[in-house]
Amino acid sequence: MSIVQRITNLFRRSTLDQEIEAELRSHIEMRTADNMAAGMPPEEARRQAVLRFGSRAAMKERVIAADAQMLFDSLWRDLHYAARQLRRAPGFAVTAILTLALGIGANVVAFGVLNAQVLKFVGVPQSERLYEIAQKPQGDDSQSYPDYVDYRRLNTTFSGIAAYRLDEAGMSTGKWAVKAWFCEGSGNYFDVLGATPELGRLFHPSDEHGPNSAPYVVLSDPFWRAHFDGDAHAIGTTVEINKHAFTVIGVAQASFHGVDAFFWPDFWVPMVDEQQIGGWDFLTRRIDHGIYLVGRLKPGVTPTQATNNLNAIAAQLGKQYPTTDAGMGARLVTPGWMGDMLGDPVRAFLLGIMVLALLVLAAACANLGGIFAARASDRSRELAIRLAIGGGRRHVLRQLLSESVAVSLVGGLCGTVVAAALLGAISRWQPFADLPIRVTVQPDARVWCIAFALSIGSGLFFGLLPMRQVWRTSPMQAMKGGANVLKFRRFSVRDVLLGVQIVLCTLLVTASLLAFQGMQRALHAPLGFEPQGVVLAETDLHMGGYEKTPLLPVEKRILREVERIPGVTAVGSADTVPLHLGGGDNWQIYRQGTTDFRPANTAFTAQVFIISPGYLQAAETPLLVGRDITWEDDAKSPRVAIVNETFVRRMFGNSSGVGGRFMSVGGTSYEIAGVVEDGKYSSLTERPTPAMFLPLAQNPTSEMALVVRSHLTVGELAPTLTRVLDGINPNVPFAIQSWKSGLAPVLFPARAATAALGAMGLLAAMLAVTGIFGMAAYSVSKRMKELGIRVALGAQAARLIAAALGRPLLLLLFGSTAGLLLGVIASRLLAQIVYQATPRDPFVLGGAVVTMIALGAVALWIPARRALRIQPAELLREE
Repeated sequence: MSIVQRITNLFRRSTLDQEIEAELRSHIEMRTADNMAAGMPPEEARRQAVLRFGSRAAMKERVIAADAQMLFDSLWRDLHYAARQLRRAPGFAVTAILTLALGIGANVVAFGVLNAQVLKFVGVPQSERLYEIAQKPQGDDSQSYPDYVDYRRLNTTFSGIAAYRLDEAGMSTGKWAVKAWFCEGSGNYFDVLGATPELGRLFHPSDEHGPNSAPYVVLSDPFWRAHFDGDAHAIGTTVEINKHAFTVIGVAQASFHGVDAFFWPDFWVPMVDEQQIGGWDFLTRRIDHGIYLVGRLKPGVTPTQATNNLNAIAAQLGKQYPTTDAGMGARLVTPGWMGDMLGDPVRAFLLGIMVLALLVLAAACANLGGIFAARASDRSRELAIRLAIGGGRRHVLRQLLSESVAVSLVGGLCGTVVAAALLGAISRWQPFADLPIRVTVQPDARVWCIAFALSIGSGLFFGLLPMRQVWRTSPMQAMKGGANVLKFRRFSVRDVLLGVQIVLCTLLVTASLLAFQGMQRALHAPLGFEPQGVVLAETDLHMGGYEKTPLLPVEKRILREVERIPGVTAVGSADTVPLHLGGGDNWQIYRQGTTDFRPANTAFTAQVFIISPGYLQAAETPLLVGRDITWEDDAKSPRVAIVNETFVRRMFGNSSGVGGRFMSVGGTSYEIAGVVEDGKYSSLTERPTPAMFLPLAQNPTSEMALVVRSHLTVGELAPTLTRVLDGINPNVPFAIQSWKSGLAPVLFPARAATAALGAMGLLAAMLAVTGIFGMAAYSVSKRMKELGIRVALGAQAARLIAAALGRPLLLLLFGSTAGLLLGVIASRLLAQIVYQATPRDPFVLGGAVVTMIALGAVALWIPARRALRIQPAELLREE
């Protein structure tokens, strides 16, 4: 019975039992016939036959156990033989294991991140039934609170729909005060997500009795341990959030962080308390969109059914509230990514990285395939002798396959151990000190199964081609020294594998250079402002209790005092600065004269920033035409705005725009006082977007981002700035950092792409060097006699190098060219990973060419030196 049949038998027990039963029955019948021939009565003859064979169940178990024992004995002998062969060639074994460890480790890391952030959801039970409910237009993902209430009340397909939003607030206990990120959730937020408390309790719908009726806070586990020392007596204590008293009622589970994939809030509060915390009364305004909805489908309900149900409700609301809800619709998206804002880019990025990691593994397998093919060729005489003396061809091939699988398992184990350590480091990594962002990538059973499957699959892949070569080997020819080499026309299998490896490595090197170039573009992209030399000081005045007190005098005083600091050249403020996390607000813009302010009549939407006089100078935002705003642009004067070039083009065409008018929701009319150049407002990859800047004196807001331009560094300016701000109100916490540091979240995707693709390119370069070096060294070692004769006959150095290394050089040339062409073709994939990916960039193409030439030179240097140092006399003496 072959090993394949024995392995098959382990998975076909019922059929095997029937076969054993039939075999036993046959033996019993034959023994019964023999007993009857000896003179026994039929009944006694059968009884004696059954007694002789004993229990059928025990017999079947013995047969199966013996079969399994033979299987495992055979496997053990094959693995023992493979280990003995690898011990005889430690250099080969270490090279193969390290090569495979690099390839499999890269894939386990990439799949671990993909699995944790895209394929499953961390910390939420039954997440496959959770969906975010976004607006129908792609990219419009937030909702209004009244629409949420109606969706929750009228739908028939969700067991629950919850609302949430993220924001900043100041929390204090009297002993300490911090600026923290929190999540506002509807009363049923924890119920819909299926969360349970680690300590105390969570808030529920029964806690809500109207606006500002549920002064409760639930702490996250990290925040509780960091600021309350993990003290269980924190439950029941009173804290102040933006100077309003809240009672700590519970601590969430350590693994729970809501529905955002990366964002880990410091605490949760009921959404009905928004007016106290943030001063934004959106609970009754359908026009205010700024919350996200997440719903859990009822068992048996499909996403299509739920979408149709929600759209029917939206149509009903459109008829009931035509001014705000006309044309409204709904769609379901995967939760955790703030709709499409992060979802599509992150998914595309992770999938692209996974594809490139698989290319690294393919290059590693091609490398190992070539090594194993060369090893099989070198051992052809040994294998031929084993075949000639009666060794089964299948048995020999099985041992070779055992050797390749053993290498792959050890390499996979090493790569998985390193990958697990890297995934653990990523889980502990916090990319931004002032933001509660974590990339949780704890590996699960799926990750380990993929690692095992890649290990086995890789071993089979690079072990099969040498097996074909051995299968076709003629024992007599091999023993005479003329082993067959499997060829595709004029190229051997090793040549093809090396060519594939060089193509893949060139593609990965090109991708890494693209990432570097994209990073440079991101760092030097025209932003519409100059962050160099600017310090930001951000706060919300509500944290200091400025609620009923007029905000404008306080803000004027802050600006005036900061302007007096020695070394400050310009100062201004905005409610939020461009490219801040979350960006500015979006307003619907209408043409002058509009009377019907339904969404269908919107000219476009524009990002809105509320700025003080001096902001444009502090931010160095060029004013192209018109005038800057002044403190005289107050509530008593006509409404004015400064807009960007895209706003003017969309509204007025080729007109300068100054003096033109437009309207916003509610019929408020604005006159354009000035036009600034276009900039980046939400992300570096956004297309030109309409934006407008409104005077602070006409639009007071508690949110304040001081923009302080100075020739002093952050370290030099921060102490003085803190002292001045504390002198105005010590209860207002300001977060002080350079504007360049504030851009870190926006630049993070470009930096992540550069790091990831740089690592892939480095792995590819290492594989290319080892592959080219291995083939060149093998070619020289196998042709020493021929090269010695050439030297003895007076061959020139150039001709000697061409004869010894011509084929590796040719493969390097054609493989690099093919890899560059493939990089150009794959620009669409790379565009999902790299900012403004342009494979046709001269820097990228030239850099890839130079890199491959350098890699080839490094790999061929030692074999070339060996070829040039051949001494014919020494070779003859060895003969």
